Amino acid sequence: MSLTQRITETYHSILAKGDPRVESWLLMQSPLPCALILLAYFAMLWIVPKAMESRKPFSLKPVLVVYNTALVILSVYMFYEFRMASWLSGYNYLCDPVNYSNDPLAIRMANVCWWYFFSKIIELLDTVFFILRKKNNQVTFLHVYHHSTMIVNWWLGVKFIAGGQSFFLAMCNCLVHVLMYTYYALSALGPHMQKYLTWKKYLTQVQLVQFFMVLLHTGVNIFVDCSFPKGFDYAVFLYAVSMVLLFGNFYSKAYREKSSKHRV
Repeated sequence: MSLTQRITETYHSILAKGDPRVESWLLMQSPLPCALILLAYFAMLWIVPKAMESRKPFSLKPVLVVYNTALVILSVYMFYEFRMASWLSGYNYLCDPVNYSNDPLAIRMANVCWWYFFSKIIELLDTVFFILRKKNNQVTFLHVYHHSTMIVNWWLGVKFIAGGQSFFLAMCNCLVHVLMYTYYALSALGPHMQKYLTWKKYLTQVQLVQFFMVLLHTGVNIFVDCSFPKGFDYAVFLYAVSMVLLFGNFYSKAYREKSSKHRV
């Protein structure tokens, strides 16, 4: 058997282990559509800033208000669904295997996992809007890393583990995004709102808290006897570590260093 045949066979073998319940759902048949979306995203990061060099920044005020408000509503919906599906299913937050049955609650959990994955594709527009408004300083390594990797992470999550332990990170993140996109929606209304938006640094603190919670939640699950796939536990734990390091570095540079300069 040739190397190409082995790779093809391994690829199809891995896909065959996916959750049959989500096989027909949008973007779930193959990783190719998401790969193309990410390629288009990375191409946009290179092409659009160059195209904007000789142009004035777009205002986009009405678009941003509608976009951020819509994401607040979607985040509230997903948080509610994660919370209710986990509570009604009797999740204990210590060991929660994936229920691969067609039980209505199991399908409800898988469905909100898919919506969470799809929301990460929608959120790529964050980057587009930054660039169109010539706020390229916002398009940092942290920003691009987080937005792109979450799509990969959650395609795998929905394809193989739509439920169980994986819900916790998503549920926490939905709550954080309610606060974050509320801030962005208010900010988009105009300069007159700035006096009400003095709590930006606390958003980063809340983001850091969520990742520490994920580290604790996943770390405990790694060491208990649970049928949730350990490989995914390790992957989530390492990803949360990377987020703590990157967000911690951002917070230190954005707020602690500024605070030190003011004291001097």
